Amino acid sequence: MGVTRKVLKEGNGTDKPKKGDEVTMEYTGNLYDKAQEDNDFRGTQFDTSVGRGDFKTKIGVGKVIRGWDEGVTQMTLGEKSVLTITGDYAYGDRVVELKAINNQKA
Repeated sequence: MGVTRKVLKEGNGTDKPKKGDEVTMEYTGNLYDKAQEDNDFRGTQFDTSVGRGDFKTKIGVGKVIRGWDEGVTQMTLGEKSVLTITGDYAYGDRVVELKAINNQKA
């Protein structure tokens, strides 16, 4: 369980973010799909920063999902990678309670 990284474009090979550094990145989140092996298992897109502007955050300190905290700190400046993150390193299992629909409460 955890995070794996497939490098699509090498970075500078030297500069890696350290715990607490502010990073700026562009990302697209996709659901894992076993049928999409030729596309690095990238299924349905659920989020992206593309078109909204770069995403800035402190890394390695719990501000983002654990998969990003661990995966991004393995990258070097300028690198573009596919991070495949297991559920326990992402959002994990969630309990959801529907409390209202159009202000109609349960």
